[in-house]
Amino acid sequence: METVADKPALSIAKWFDFKGNNTNLKTEIIAGLTTFATMAYMVAVVPGMMSKGGIPFESALTVTVLMTVITTIAMALYTNRPFVLGPGLGSVAIFSFTLLGNDVPLSIAAGIVFISGVLFMLVSFLGVRDFVVRIIPHSVKVSVGVGIGLFIALLGFKQAGIVIADPRKNVLVFGELASIEVITAILGFFMVLFFVSRKIQGGIILAVILTTLLSLPLGITSVPDNFFSMPGSIDDMTFQLDVIGALSPVYLPFLLAFFIPDFFSTLGAMLGIGAQAGYLDKDGNLPGIEKNFHVDSSATTFGALFSCPVMTTYVESSAGVESGGRTGFTALVTAACFCLTLFLAPLAGMIPTVATAPVLMYIGIAMMGSMKKINYDDITEYLPAFVCVVMSVFSFNAGNGIAAAMLVYTFLKLATGRYKEDHWSVYLIASSMIYYFYIISAH
Repeated sequence: METVADKPALSIAKWFDFKGNNTNLKTEIIAGLTTFATMAYMVAVVPGMMSKGGIPFESALTVTVLMTVITTIAMALYTNRPFVLGPGLGSVAIFSFTLLGNDVPLSIAAGIVFISGVLFMLVSFLGVRDFVVRIIPHSVKVSVGVGIGLFIALLGFKQAGIVIADPRKNVLVFGELASIEVITAILGFFMVLFFVSRKIQGGIILAVILTTLLSLPLGITSVPDNFFSMPGSIDDMTFQLDVIGALSPVYLPFLLAFFIPDFFSTLGAMLGIGAQAGYLDKDGNLPGIEKNFHVDSSATTFGALFSCPVMTTYVESSAGVESGGRTGFTALVTAACFCLTLFLAPLAGMIPTVATAPVLMYIGIAMMGSMKKINYDDITEYLPAFVCVVMSVFSFNAGNGIAAAMLVYTFLKLATGRYKEDHWSVYLIASSMIYYFYIISAH
């Protein structure tokens, strides 16, 4: 006989169609907790990176968590998929280190993210996804993510103190490898590698926690007076938009650096997780993917209103799917867990750089795997890809890498007489990159 206590569970099951998705409440809860465990490192890493750009850690934590919770709830209710969103580490790196770190005002940085989100929304709501896939050169699609990955890895190595800038030789050299901070960071890196290679759920956050605990007796960090606090204010981050200023041609490469990885990583994540969950049809398409794109693109635009870097669907959502999660309730459970972290700023703040830097090192290096998709028998494909990666790292600026790659790509297509292989808009974009280099050289 059905009891009153059973009714909420039955309502949830009906709303999220547990029966049709071959799942149940217990499985969905476990899956949501699993996804949270694999993504929890974000609570320490993202605010830490944003604080390096001058944003107070507590405010960055509040924005990161709020945007993650709100957009994930939207994804869960609108699409009934177990996809969880959060600020993409690549966009956080560009936002914090390349833009804010080079004295670009927060209002313009947020404006660039906003324009990127609007562009993504137009692509999503107008149904021109396939057109964008066709006009962006394959080598650029792949290499942008790899260049940003190495950019992130370099940030990690620098923050760990493993490599430092030598002003006398104007090169990067090893830091004080015998220092306790560097040794601790290296141990943290190998912990990340161990847990990931052993496929331990939540291995990355576990490595962060263990490295933090190791740092306590070494004096690298200390236990805070209070473990809990009220969320930090985001008043100084709310509606700080200068869209007109962000439209300057000098910021076009950064717009592409936000848009291209967000668009294609979202597409890849959704199809990959969709295949894992058994969502794909006989043609390999994800039914209802338009709704997923609607939320993802709107999330970036909405987040920009609060000076949040690009919001994107996290591949860590696959951990919940692996644990049996099949509906939006999995994402709701993950969102609820993140909501609790709003009050843990002191605990998150005690996590030292030597504990978060190894995460950047690992994630950045792991992003290089996409290079296997490059056609190394075609100079018009592999050379622009490597130019993008090299310029991103050497100039410590992912925007420069994209701009240089587009120029090299179009030149090689023209030089080989294969210019008809690409849409005319590719050459228009490349022409604007010439103006970009002119502008930055004039400064």
